[in-house]
Amino acid sequence: MGLFARLLGRRDTGEDRSAGTGARRPVIDPAHGDADLARLRAAVAAGSWDDARGVLDTAAGQDDLTLMVEAVADTTGAETLLAEALRAAPDDPLLQLAQGARHVSWAWEARTGARAKHVSEEQWKLFHARLESAEEHLFRAAELDPGLLGPWYFLQISGRGASLDRNSARHRFEAALRRSPGHVPSHRQRLQQLCEKWQGSHEEMHAFARASMLAAPEGSAMGQLVARAHIEHWLSLPVEEDAAYIGQEHVRAQLHEAADRSVRHPGYVRGRDWPVAHNEFAMAFALSGQPAAAHLLLGELGDRVTELPWAYWGDPVEVYQRTRLQCAGH
Repeated sequence: MGLFARLLGRRDTGEDRSAGTGARRPVIDPAHGDADLARLRAAVAAGSWDDARGVLDTAAGQDDLTLMVEAVADTTGAETLLAEALRAAPDDPLLQLAQGARHVSWAWEARTGARAKHVSEEQWKLFHARLESAEEHLFRAAELDPGLLGPWYFLQISGRGASLDRNSARHRFEAALRRSPGHVPSHRQRLQQLCEKWQGSHEEMHAFARASMLAAPEGSAMGQLVARAHIEHWLSLPVEEDAAYIGQEHVRAQLHEAADRSVRHPGYVRGRDWPVAHNEFAMAFALSGQPAAAHLLLGELGDRVTELPWAYWGDPVEVYQRTRLQCAGH
């Protein structure tokens, strides 16, 4: 049994195992500690589109703008604010993009993270209705501003939810790359599309992750795709097989190679969402029985825990905290 399995167990029972440790409990920050993202989310939550627009207008290019729009989309109630703003400016491509992105997130909120067999008929109807609305807004944004990256990023997510066919899904990814060839989040969405649980296979997923990493310059965040692919593969396996898979020497070697080309590379530049890649690598190293490598990344992260990938096993903060404590004693 691997380190992580020993640490918490393959299935979480919901018991608070952090009780009695004396450790301070981290809190998930959806803004990743970034001041601009925090101001943006606060403006949306307060119902001020003018203030939110002021932050969006400071975006440093299409990649940054898309990340900021994602912060808007993940803010509860944003759909009401955006609908009101759209009534006054229906031909504003940024507003159409933001509302489309919000409806994608809103659709997944309706579906919840439950397995398909546990999603009610009413939830499915609401899920698909919101996805349909999302696509209308996103395609309108793309029509109003053909150079926008954002619509094609979010259309990858809505398309997966709508079970779009393989060719159409690929076309959406390629459309995003034409606007930003090195857009890591679009590559992350393509990786999800190639997972065995969607429309792909382990072989396709790993091949895509490695090819994307090698095609990117060293120091790029693209290496995180390799860590994510191994976590996805591990997650798909039965309990009796998962630890043996991710503990293999070639998997460990691939994780180190990817980290050396990305988060551990001297030329690596941390973006606004840099904790995402660090959390993924930290978990992958812990799962593969490499606590020292995980500890270095967890030390850089501090309390910057992200919901995924830790939430696969229950309370992400609890899982993160216990992994950090265990790896500190490697």
